[in-house]
Amino acid sequence: MSEISVRPLGEEDWQQYRDTRLTALRESPEAFAATAAEEEALDEDFWRLRMQRSTRLIAERDGSPIGIVSVGRAGEDHPRTAELFGLWVSPEARGSGVATELVRAGANLAREQGQTQLAYWVGSDNGRAVAFASGFGFRPTAERRPMRVKSDDDEDEVAMVLALGGDRGSVARDF
Repeated sequence: MSEISVRPLGEEDWQQYRDTRLTALRESPEAFAATAAEEEALDEDFWRLRMQRSTRLIAERDGSPIGIVSVGRAGEDHPRTAELFGLWVSPEARGSGVATELVRAGANLAREQGQTQLAYWVGSDNGRAVAFASGFGFRPTAERRPMRVKSDDDEDEVAMVLALGGDRGSVARDF
């Protein structure tokens, strides 16, 4: 199997991000708050602006996109915390280390930007995602919010946080 490469996309790569994002929305609609139909209707100016708001990372194998993730600010209340969001891996590449490479690249980017923590919101009932994040070193916090994606139950999301400094155990309880 070929090597996985991960690279940041610039504003000029908006079309590649759009195409990959729409593929993700079509393939895994339950994983996102937006729908493919909603985002297909958005114009170039919107997509260029989106590229400026957060860093978009793309994973590729043999030049073909196989995954994406975004890294942005966690919010004004958490100025030293970056947030990882929009993680998606194509079905044929799942289980091959793509998600790990995307998260690793996101953590490195946040660290390079001077952030001390990386937050990742995970459905509290999504055992697979919680296990993945925990295995990577993310730790749950007391922060909860209602699920942003459409759900038939009252599931919430938990903020899991990865310390980006030398001490992996030094995660703030409320990040």
